[in-house]
Amino acid sequence: MPRNTKSPVAGKTASKSSSKSEETMLKELFVDELKDIYWAEKHLTKALPKMKKACTSEELANAFDEHLAVTQQQIGRLEEVFEILDMAARAKKCEAMEGLVKEAEGLMEELPKGSMVRDAGLIIAAQKVEHYEIAAYGSLVQLAKTMGENEIADLLQETLDEEKEADQLLTELAISGINIGAEGETED
Repeated sequence: MPRNTKSPVAGKTASKSSSKSEETMLKELFVDELKDIYWAEKHLTKALPKMKKACTSEELANAFDEHLAVTQQQIGRLEEVFEILDMAARAKKCEAMEGLVKEAEGLMEELPKGSMVRDAGLIIAAQKVEHYEIAAYGSLVQLAKTMGENEIADLLQETLDEEKEADQLLTELAISGINIGAEGETED
């Protein structure tokens, strides 16, 4: 068997000499992911009004309304991040968000109108979106910190905190009545 003759010290020296190119690649990844979540948030602003219209619960409708307003603020924050990076805000199609929204639209079509089961399905769909956003923003915050972009990290952390709050609100709506109401419904 061939032995690895590369010394750990040599490996470290090599990585230090290429740190500039790695930093550039990391920044490219960061910007690519930023464009992805920018598209995702813009796409979500089109989906939330449909989700609001499809729900029965006034509390859930209000939550979707509130999240739409917050999402618009988050888009503004992302535009601020692009500005700090001295770049035009550009979106790159987010296949994941597109799929999550299509899934939500499918639930709205399949589940009975005016039912709590439909609201329970909408909560599930919305929480899938929130969990995707939490993962995306969590990763972006860490990348920004790694690159020493603390102002950007703080802006993205604010959005991450809002996404976690939205997820918690959806959980509370589900357990405080919507899931219980849905459990009692039967097909006619």
